[in-house]
Amino acid sequence: MMIVDTALRRRAEEGRPIRVGMVGAGYMGRGLVRHISTSVAGMRVAAISNRNPAHAERAYTEAGLSPTRADTADGISAAVALGRPVVTEDAFALIAAEGIDCLVDVTGAVEFGAQITVAAIDRGLTVVTMNAELDCTVGPLLAHRARSAGVILTGADGDQPAVQANLLRFVRGLGVTPLVAGNVKGFQDEYRTPTTQQPFAERWGQNVHMITSFTDGTKVSFEQAIVANAFGFTVPRRGMYGRDHSGHIDELTQMYDIDELRAYGGIVDYVVGARPAPGVYVLGTHDDPAQHPYLELYKLGPGPLYSFYTPYHLCHFEVPNTVVRAVDFGDAALTPPAGPHVDVVATAKRDLPAGTTLDGIGGYDSYGVAESHAVTRADNLLPMGISEGCVLRRAVAKDSVLGYADVTLPPGRLVDVLRAEQDKQFPV
Repeated sequence: MMIVDTALRRRAEEGRPIRVGMVGAGYMGRGLVRHISTSVAGMRVAAISNRNPAHAERAYTEAGLSPTRADTADGISAAVALGRPVVTEDAFALIAAEGIDCLVDVTGAVEFGAQITVAAIDRGLTVVTMNAELDCTVGPLLAHRARSAGVILTGADGDQPAVQANLLRFVRGLGVTPLVAGNVKGFQDEYRTPTTQQPFAERWGQNVHMITSFTDGTKVSFEQAIVANAFGFTVPRRGMYGRDHSGHIDELTQMYDIDELRAYGGIVDYVVGARPAPGVYVLGTHDDPAQHPYLELYKLGPGPLYSFYTPYHLCHFEVPNTVVRAVDFGDAALTPPAGPHVDVVATAKRDLPAGTTLDGIGGYDSYGVAESHAVTRADNLLPMGISEGCVLRRAVAKDSVLGYADVTLPPGRLVDVLRAEQDKQFPV
């Protein structure tokens, strides 16, 4: 990352900071604004949009800044040109404004995230997304649209998918063929609900539905699907292996069938309870036998699988790296180069009666599990990112995977249009 801090230092010296527009001002967004404003020379958060402008103002004031308010593209443009932090309720006015170099999506909302991402791509803006929920649902199509428009759309450093991507690129640079990209979790229970997670959410000031998606397995499924789609990996079975393992990550090298991994061409997976945590890991082989003694000498063991890991992911602290990589170097930290390989499908968290309106990600009704895209398409399964607001046509038993045939979709959603376009663009 030395090239990144050098680029930012040069921008700071020349007085031309990267001007970031941010949509969403929740817990993660506030942390990002404070970090950029107090610790990242060569970059500034020029404008923030939030449906409640008071939250956007709070993000600035907590960073020691006094924002102005504007709700037209011209008003936002004028504030940006003067170097004055500006807040707005209208994300589309922010996107239309002049002077924004990069849009960061910190919403976590699938439908609204789709709308602003499409608008930003059409505007020709670089987009850094922290919206794994959207990325998993229609990310391959949005990346295709971005490439066609000549702009960068990328996942964010600091989230586990991009941390894995950095590690995968590092490992490949060593001549190692990665066969497993994994995520380390401390806890998982598919039946967690906003009720069970409310105390934790209140303690940390976070959205309870987001916290629930962390604990019920939906978020890790989204994250690993994103990695699979970016690197052409798959899942060995519905839900991945998802082992419980209290030992060190290095011990996972003995828990996979290497011939099976090679046959798959690489898989995504996760482990619960391993050390060090939280973090990510990559397991791979080196096809040059002459290098094996060197790898053993360097304490990576006898092979044939070698373990590499990053023992942390620092969320918003790492996002500025993505911004400068994308804006100054045209380098996406993480983006799918073609069609999807893995989806996350909605699975009943409880017995659901006919007529239920599904409450979506991190709710009471369903959790998401990773499934191969081929199976998802062949069985017409319902993506988790599509599920919110769908109405059940029939009763569904607990732990049953939902299909499109089981639901009536809400009318008029962009995400459904994009999903259909993605299926057409990337036939199985």
